Amino acid sequence: MKRREFLKTAGIGLAGSTIAAPAIAQSAPEIKWRLTSSFPKSLDTLWGAAETFSRYVSEATDRRFQVQSFAAGEIVPGLQAADAVMNGTVEVCHTATYYYIGKDPTFALFCAVPFGLNARQQNAWFYDGDGMKLMNEFTKKYNLFNLPGGNTGAQMGGWFRKEIKEVADLNGLKFRIGGFAGRVLAKLGVVPQQIAGGDIYPALEKGTIDAAEWVGPYDDEKLGFHKVAKYYYYPGWWEGSTANHFMINLAKWNELPKSYQAIVTTAAALANVEEQGRYDARNPEALKRLVAAGTQLRPFSQNIMEACLKAANEVYAETSAANPDFKKVYENLAAFRNEEYLWWQVAEYTYDTFMIRTRARS
Repeated sequence: MKRREFLKTAGIGLAGSTIAAPAIAQSAPEIKWRLTSSFPKSLDTLWGAAETFSRYVSEATDRRFQVQSFAAGEIVPGLQAADAVMNGTVEVCHTATYYYIGKDPTFALFCAVPFGLNARQQNAWFYDGDGMKLMNEFTKKYNLFNLPGGNTGAQMGGWFRKEIKEVADLNGLKFRIGGFAGRVLAKLGVVPQQIAGGDIYPALEKGTIDAAEWVGPYDDEKLGFHKVAKYYYYPGWWEGSTANHFMINLAKWNELPKSYQAIVTTAAALANVEEQGRYDARNPEALKRLVAAGTQLRPFSQNIMEACLKAANEVYAETSAANPDFKKVYENLAAFRNEEYLWWQVAEYTYDTFMIRTRARS
């Protein structure tokens, strides 16, 4: 190749590279977000979802998109995390949406409600049913876009300072319980208290409350509830699963390049799976330690379970009659749940029941 032709060709190549550089910069801009969690760092399962999300967003973009995570109370109190996203104080939060039923009870349906979906069913509703479509339609009015961000699985029924044998034992009980379940239990005489995770122990220790629920053995052991209340009830019928979400400022979400939206969605999905995996792996040993330390395990009686189901159905009917958004989402969720249990009855429940009965011989 002649020298003049080579320089001309090289010049075209160089010109191409100078044009391409801005295009690359535009498709992968440098962005910094802040994330506020509803949970303290001491609860590594819940706080860990925020860490996982932040780390993978950063690594997948060669640190061009960084999300700095803050624990509950570092920017805003844990129960105000979504508010901080709505008003633009931060771009994203990691939270349980039933904390916001004061704004609208419909929020609870995307997190946990009495006698709702189990964890796998809930993910099925989100990823392949109408769950996330309904959620994102509903939260547009709050300037929010949402992605599933964790699940605790079925929770325990909580810690009680005295035994609860009959429905009448619930009357007058001051019970720390989150979300929609407090409205159901109020029908049975319970006085529900919504208290952030880090404040539950001192309230239970001082007798300000008579009982408290949080999640399950692994987290509850960390919070030390067994030191101030010895009766540990199950199941947490109000939280057959509890979904956490990454709630993102809708305007900020819409500003992201499609590639970044895909990375955020993928990071959230990993955090979603990882959080439940950690609970499932860690709860058995924690439960054994609690029992060895003197915790008294107790099942809720059939009478209590039936009374609570009846109260829940009454609250659903009342709320649906007054709130069209709630009615629309609840009817979709309930129909999905009933179809799912058709399958569970055939395969999942049958298999699990057999394995539980024979595990000593396995």
